[in-house]
Amino acid sequence: MKASKLALAAALVLFGSMSHADAYKAQTSSPNGNFKIDPVHSMVEFWVGHLGTSEFPGRFDSISGEFTVDDAHPGSDKVSVEVPISSLDTNFEKRNKDLLGPDYFNEKQFPTMTFTSTSVKLDKAGVGELTGNLTLHGVTKKVTFSLRHVGAGPDPWGGYRSGYVAKTTIHRSDFGMNYMLNGISDAIEVQINIEGKRQ
Repeated sequence: MKASKLALAAALVLFGSMSHADAYKAQTSSPNGNFKIDPVHSMVEFWVGHLGTSEFPGRFDSISGEFTVDDAHPGSDKVSVEVPISSLDTNFEKRNKDLLGPDYFNEKQFPTMTFTSTSVKLDKAGVGELTGNLTLHGVTKKVTFSLRHVGAGPDPWGGYRSGYVAKTTIHRSDFGMNYMLNGISDAIEVQINIEGKRQ
């Protein structure tokens, strides 16, 4: 009896786990709706070359904004993102302080980085381009990201979520950040990971 009860309990646990996984399995199509960015599951990451010998990562831990998807009205999709420069982290306190200072991001004078889309293009596979205006260090430039829809589906708390990854390369000198270009790379790889909750 004990063995059969144990087997039954194991089966129920396995079945429950499988049901949970199936219930929250993300779909690949990009769903319609207005989504608010979840800052806990979203991040801006970047990679910087150092002295031509290495590349080190950094990130911005705080991000807010929203995005809208509307298949019935092509061209109306939009994205807006705001990032406080003070949320920068490169895993080294002194370097963080240097990067936030006047030689680089100058966080006191330019406390916020923003992006507002002008065009969103995704094919049926969820791959495409995101173009818009990036404002950084007091300068606004047109930037195009490669865009990929990661997936979408219900969350365990009754909500519905959708997420994307956007990648591009910018040149910091385009935004007036010219300090030590001979030692720290001008080209900066950027990746934005966004998860949004439908409103």
